[in-house]
Amino acid sequence: MRTAAGTTAATVALAGQARGEGVDPEKKLKVGFIGTGGRGTGAAAQALSADDNVELYAMGDVFQEKIDKSLATLRKNENLADKVNVPQKRQFVGLDAYKQVINSGVDVVILTTTPGFRPLHFRTAVEAGKHVFAEKPMAVDAAGIRHSFETLQIAEGKPISIVAGFCWRYSPSRIEAFRQVMEGGLIGDVTSVYATYYSGHSKPHLNPSLRTDGMTDIEWQIRNWYNYTWLGGGGLVEQAVHSVDKIGWIMGDTSPIRCRATGGLASPQVGTGNIFDHYHIAYEYPNNVWCHLASRKTPGCLNENADFIRGTKGTLIIGRGSDPYIEDNNGEIIWRYRKPRTGESNMYQVEHDELFASIRSGNHINDGSRMLHSSMMAIMGRMSAHTGEEISWEEAMNADEDLFAQEGNMDWEQKYNPAPVALPGVTQIPGIGGVERKEKTPTKA
Repeated sequence: MRTAAGTTAATVALAGQARGEGVDPEKKLKVGFIGTGGRGTGAAAQALSADDNVELYAMGDVFQEKIDKSLATLRKNENLADKVNVPQKRQFVGLDAYKQVINSGVDVVILTTTPGFRPLHFRTAVEAGKHVFAEKPMAVDAAGIRHSFETLQIAEGKPISIVAGFCWRYSPSRIEAFRQVMEGGLIGDVTSVYATYYSGHSKPHLNPSLRTDGMTDIEWQIRNWYNYTWLGGGGLVEQAVHSVDKIGWIMGDTSPIRCRATGGLASPQVGTGNIFDHYHIAYEYPNNVWCHLASRKTPGCLNENADFIRGTKGTLIIGRGSDPYIEDNNGEIIWRYRKPRTGESNMYQVEHDELFASIRSGNHINDGSRMLHSSMMAIMGRMSAHTGEEISWEEAMNADEDLFAQEGNMDWEQKYNPAPVALPGVTQIPGIGGVERKEKTPTKA
């Protein structure tokens, strides 16, 4: 079970890189794949493409049809088909399938289930000494983040690699752009950030009429996981966390002092989901630096995924229909990223290339501290938006928020009614705003 004890980033001994013996190229690396949806299947394909002597050895999911679909996709790829070695006996189904995959003799584990399961799966993989690729986010609540910080302590000194699916950190163009700011000083001191994550609906809730007789609450919600905060974290934590991660990156992965946020549900609600579809988060850093993130998941509106990083000398602009570039304060472009003639390397592939290269060399990668830091920043923003409170980093880290209360003892037949959609000014989280949880009634007009 996850611990309830409060932990701050300053008091956690974070895992660092561990030097171990490399793995001989003649040894076949066996990959275990847990969570076989679309993004997971992409990650599996990239893992199999990252090393010449690797095979997909075991797969696990809650639903057999997900495994079947994923296998069919992978086997259609003529470059990968010979690396897929997953007979029926190593296809594991159910809420405990992750244990069977991890214990099947694999070397590397791909964790791409719904995010609510991530802390438990991450702990199990690290305790078993497996190399890990973990998709973002790393948890959906404060309890999950604290649990995963403890997992990093367990990992400390182990000869294992941990790579996070914060893919922009592996993008050559973003790496070079951020280097120009953080090392080259082209924009001077950072004074503000404005990041956008505007798009249409990602995973609309299935129409309730599709719920078949005998389908349990847990199964229905897992099939609609994106729309339940306890499983997916909501759009901010599950997707716009990429933009949060870039804010954390440019600010040196230091913790914000506090944040304040707004948000709500503007689109018509179908089904029984409980997430917001828009947010605006403002993170305060020392020296009166404010970093803003605007996120919206609404069809028919402006779509944009961009970052505007302003400094005393100029502005870095990323994602406005061109490669990253820097303008000075007169609007003149003073730097632009130039793609190699062969094109920019695919960041999704790069993260797996580097993972497997580190396993072979023994120069192990550990993305642990920053992957949890960025996930917690997103959770902090959601807390502020849901409660309507200004929240400090310490409050967020120590909040008594455990949305995934069923972890470790979930019963497929269990009745589970999710919380209603949050109502700012009414919804409360113990430890946030200095109040204990209690029922509040909205004031009547």
